[in-house]
Amino acid sequence: MKKGLLFLILLFSLIPVYAQQDAWIYLTDKQNVATSVANPINILTQKALDRKSAHGVSIDERDVPVNESYITQLKNAAGITVMAKSKWFNAVHVRGSQTDIEALTNLGFVASIDFADKSLNTAKPISQKQVSKLESTLTTFNYGDAFNQIDMINGHELHLLDYTGTGMTVAVLDAGFPNVNTMAAFQRLRNANNIIDGYDFVNRNANVYANTSSSHGTWVLSTMAGYIQDQFVGTAPDASYYLFITEDGINENPVEESYWVEAVERADSLGVDVVNSSLGYGSFYDNTNYNYSASHFDGSTTFITKGANIAFEKGLLIINSAGNEGNNGINAPADSSNVLSVGAVTATGTYASFSSVGSAIQPTQKPDVVAQGQASYVIGTNDVIGTLNGTSFSSPILAGGIVCLWQALPDKTNAEIMQLVRESASQYNNPDYFLGYGIPNLLAALNGELSIGDDDENPEEILMFPNPSSGDVFFKLPSEETFWTFSIYDILGREVKTIPILDVIEPIDISYLSDGLYIIKIESPKISKTFKLIKK
Repeated sequence: MKKGLLFLILLFSLIPVYAQQDAWIYLTDKQNVATSVANPINILTQKALDRKSAHGVSIDERDVPVNESYITQLKNAAGITVMAKSKWFNAVHVRGSQTDIEALTNLGFVASIDFADKSLNTAKPISQKQVSKLESTLTTFNYGDAFNQIDMINGHELHLLDYTGTGMTVAVLDAGFPNVNTMAAFQRLRNANNIIDGYDFVNRNANVYANTSSSHGTWVLSTMAGYIQDQFVGTAPDASYYLFITEDGINENPVEESYWVEAVERADSLGVDVVNSSLGYGSFYDNTNYNYSASHFDGSTTFITKGANIAFEKGLLIINSAGNEGNNGINAPADSSNVLSVGAVTATGTYASFSSVGSAIQPTQKPDVVAQGQASYVIGTNDVIGTLNGTSFSSPILAGGIVCLWQALPDKTNAEIMQLVRESASQYNNPDYFLGYGIPNLLAALNGELSIGDDDENPEEILMFPNPSSGDVFFKLPSEETFWTFSIYDILGREVKTIPILDVIEPIDISYLSDGLYIIKIESPKISKTFKLIKK
């Protein structure tokens, strides 16, 4: 009798324990990330900073603490006990009933839930928030007049995958940015505080808008960051920008090379990722004695080119217009093998007669690639959309697209991104001095990097994103196929799971996987494609 009573007591004492579940709550964002990373002493000790510096370890968003207001709201949620937190994972460990934990998906800052009991994850329903997130991700811009120039490089496809430049920083080196601080076309950029700062190196003035000697920088910036609802969208509308004036709009003097190098040095110190420079020097100085000869454009002689080469070593990606000198050739710093030089084509993809032609003097293929530079759509200082000609515009059009590509592939180096762009171009296997490697296909560059094999003839039509992922992955699949299977294999080739994809709008939850590298195979009766997936 006592033995039976003891069994019942033990049984009932276990019920509350198993009724409680543990789970990791992954959060959507952190507070003041840019400010914290820019001022790391506020989040790390000096000793930690010294150690990171000694070992070349970068300071990033993972070092920023978890948002305390989010933790407070989780603590106040019904039935929830907060057990621990992790800034590295931007996650909070909670304990509560399965029902109470799943109810946390109603909080707007909860990105995903990973139960310690993995069987609960497989049955996790798709929340309305997840569906809304996917619908938002798949919403494209109406590019209006600017469509052809982004469609040519397949940059709009990166936008469709939610790679619009967010988190990337661009320095625009140019001649002047009048009215950028007041134009309606940059209101979206200003509202997001994505014009970080600027400096006029020519006049040594922090007020970058005071120099009205040229509107060139405003036009250039518009191709990347301009936005007029249903009329115009730049190629990297959500990137952050520094505006630097290095070109003297009145005089042509070698000091402009020095301004350029000085600005790139500052860009490096500020953590800039990409520099767009629609500038070229060496052949047309006011004092002709200062001009370089053709043999000097060899990728290593001019002052500006030597500065560009150091910038490349520092990790910056320099994208520069090839020039508008036609058969007179490439100027500096576009002659550098460490600079991605961009020539110009027409709206139909044919060579634009003014675009500078490369030669055997340059150590590598020049130009590298091309984009639309004839009749490019830009936004003027009065918010009026119009067309202009020049590699000054093919360069930033492509630069913005590359910014989005690098956002999608954040672990790639500047050299690797440059090579991916070249390899994606239309005549990579047969380059020439007019178009270089041709017109890049940025979607193919992304898809080719994520893919490790396919059996279909149009691999760019199949995409899995985001990658890396900590929670859900989504798909872009050809509409003619209706039944797909999704198979996960570990790095040793062992099958982890295979499930049908019954609805392409429905995401696949991978939050239950351990962090690491996996092989994903997506198949239909006619098509098969394999990806590398990083679970983090």
